[in-house]
Amino acid sequence: MAEPRSDVVRNRGRILDAARALPRGDLRLNDVARLAEVGVGTVYRHFPTAHALVEALATDTLLRMRDLTREAAGDPDPAAALERLITAALDLQLAEGGLQTVLLSGEDESDEVREAKAELLSTWDAVLGRARRAGVVRAEIDAARLQHLVCGLEHAVRLSAPGDRDALLGVLLRGIRA
Repeated sequence: MAEPRSDVVRNRGRILDAARALPRGDLRLNDVARLAEVGVGTVYRHFPTAHALVEALATDTLLRMRDLTREAAGDPDPAAALERLITAALDLQLAEGGLQTVLLSGEDESDEVREAKAELLSTWDAVLGRARRAGVVRAEIDAARLQHLVCGLEHAVRLSAPGDRDALLGVLLRGIRA
């Protein structure tokens, strides 16, 4: 496969840089094009939907989450593994505002994202299963519910005072305990 032309690479970079400067929840490709100083057609050639652009912005963070989830799954202490998993997920979602959108989306644009999310869900299920068997977490907490709780916690932390993260995280961790 031939290397992409330098102007194509440059335009993609400008589009991604412009998108990073805008809120992920209400990303409009026309706004991105204007900020990147490229035509809207150029944006659509690289990213056919706003979701595809948000995915591109969040993919590296999603892959970091996948790796941290693997590490948590390897922790022999089920309670520590679960806390590590939740803390890492919260921190990464706070660092990358589009990660929540990608995690909760039922329609993924790229195979890489689809595969990473499937592995994440499977690994979360494994960590939770171990925690349930050890009597550490409430029986009704499954991976999807926990993911929603972490997304809600991210929102609560963003609305709170800067020092409230640890207190709010502690409330969540205590609330899911068996």
